[in-house]
Amino acid sequence: MDKNRVEGAAHQAKGAVKEAVGKVTGDKKTQAEGAAEKAAGKVQNAVGGAKDTAKEWANR
Repeated sequence: MDKNRVEGAAHQAKGAVKEAVGKVTGDKKTQAEGAAEKAAGKVQNAVGGAKDTAKEWANR
């Protein structure tokens, strides 16, 4: 598994928590930062998935 997948999942989780805290406290900035970090984590996870797929194809 590519390290980008692991790091991406961690960013998604951290972003989700931050977004939830922002919602609960009414802090729009924190909520937006959490949503942005969650989205960045999804992208990083997708990049890792693409690398994993490329490695699988290369090893065939």
